[in-house]
Amino acid sequence: MRHYLSLFALLLVILSPVGARAQERAWVQIEAQPTLAQAEERARAYAAAFTDVAGFRMSSGWYAIALGPYTPDAALARLGELRRDNLIPADSFIAGGDLFRQAFWPVGADPAAAPVMGAAPDITTDATVAPVETAAIDAPAPEATPETVTEPAPVVEPQPVVEPQETLAEAQRSEAALSRDERMALQEALQWFGFYNSAIDGAFGRGTRASMSAWQEAKGHEPTGVMTTKQRDQIFAEKNAIIAELGLEPITEEEAGIEVTLPLALVEFDHYEPPFVHFAEKNGSGMRVVLISEPGDRAVLRGLYDILQTLEVVPPAGERSLTDRGFTIDAANDSIASHSFAELSGGLIKGYILIWEPKAADKAGRARAAIEASFKTIGGRALDPGLVSLDDAQRRSLLAGMEVRKPRLSRSGFFVSANGAVLTTTEALQNCSRITLDRDIEAKITAQDDASGLALLTPNKQLAPRHVAAFEAKDLRVGTEVALAGYSYEDALPSPTLTFGALEATTGLAGETGIARLSLTSLPGDAGGPVVDGTGAVLGMLIPATATDGRVLPAEVSFLANAGSITALLRQAGITPATASRQGALPPEDLTDLATSMTVLVSCWE
Repeated sequence: MRHYLSLFALLLVILSPVGARAQERAWVQIEAQPTLAQAEERARAYAAAFTDVAGFRMSSGWYAIALGPYTPDAALARLGELRRDNLIPADSFIAGGDLFRQAFWPVGADPAAAPVMGAAPDITTDATVAPVETAAIDAPAPEATPETVTEPAPVVEPQPVVEPQETLAEAQRSEAALSRDERMALQEALQWFGFYNSAIDGAFGRGTRASMSAWQEAKGHEPTGVMTTKQRDQIFAEKNAIIAELGLEPITEEEAGIEVTLPLALVEFDHYEPPFVHFAEKNGSGMRVVLISEPGDRAVLRGLYDILQTLEVVPPAGERSLTDRGFTIDAANDSIASHSFAELSGGLIKGYILIWEPKAADKAGRARAAIEASFKTIGGRALDPGLVSLDDAQRRSLLAGMEVRKPRLSRSGFFVSANGAVLTTTEALQNCSRITLDRDIEAKITAQDDASGLALLTPNKQLAPRHVAAFEAKDLRVGTEVALAGYSYEDALPSPTLTFGALEATTGLAGETGIARLSLTSLPGDAGGPVVDGTGAVLGMLIPATATDGRVLPAEVSFLANAGSITALLRQAGITPATASRQGALPPEDLTDLATSMTVLVSCWE
């Protein structure tokens, strides 16, 4: 009986621990990279030397490269062997795999499901690793006799190898040993990643502690507010990896009076075009940088703010902020995004525009953080407009080399209410994704009459126009001298022009009512503009000249929708039109001011 009990115990001892031990896994973690592309490149390099390379995305967002899986004892032996032979980095360590998430190497395989190895494979790309099915027995048991069975030696289960971690007290002691420069470097790293926004002074107060906690939480660590030695090493390693990836280097732009850190692996200096310094994309990176440097005051700052928003690289959608001291513009659409910044100090305006395509979005965020943290004005000077030779067309806009965003077409309109409602022609509103008044005020259609060609627009924000149309209530008289206010050249000029003519007929060419014919030469951009008499009373709105049966009208033939048609549409829209009451002709300068100040540029955008 004793013989059978001993044999049963032996089987339990041999079989049970092996089954438990087969479930324990340990890895030799040799590297971590911030991007999948970098991690795949390094994994491929290691796979040329080792057959058991595995790669995982970690909970922190980084990508780990490891060897394994092993039993804990085998992993520890493997780590020591490879470190001794200088085949892996000196800071490699044993990892339990609890932070490993999705596998990325080997491609198409799941290394976490691979059999656990009890010994290291050969260092060769041709090696074949056979899984260890049973535990090895160090020495054979003495030969048993029928009378006795030698009891096996107790099997001591190895404990899982856990990466050593500093306790909070140990982390506090290691932190206390840091020099002031090392403390400041840690604050700079926290600031660099957007966790810290206070002074770089080396003093770890409440703000620094809060930023450390925020970083720890973001990386999946316990948010103690005291970073361990390994965590400090991690944040510096991540920063250095990003610096290397982007090629971040400080530059001093003497001509512009700017110091800044730029991603020189992604952009390179291209040319000067005051007030801009252009850095073009490099190697198809999809990123550009434009430095801004010019003398100016609040008016110039506001003008720059308005001008930038006409550029193709500054799409209409996004957040804007403007103060007396500076502005920021965050803009994006499906094909391009940009961040613009400028500040006014000491009579100088300095700033930058970071521009990127969607493929460069991740790198752009890191580049923006570096630029924001390093941007500084120097030397008390701005970019000299005479630094390069510009022709007259370039000097007019100071935007040479930067494509200005243009509307599909622009027409004229005029104010018909005190809160800024605008009357215009329906021609200006065909197939528009966006409608603006005076270039940057969004508006929507609130009434429309296709038969008369009249449309009413309401701005998205309430306006306070200097002059509002007052309509002539009396019948039109042939021969009346008239003036047309309109944006003849659409958006090419900043203000409307005045064109003079006379009323030729009170109906259309075929006797149509509701319109009148003018002897007045107009251009397409004038359509929608107000037609006034010498007193400033509005007789009607210029409508596009059209002819039937293929006939071409003489250049001096134009038409207006008369005041009766207009006031009917306004009343239907809930607007009470003003009636003209002024007697006597206005001086030419007063008539010009009245007519042009009520006239609005209406733009249709695709």
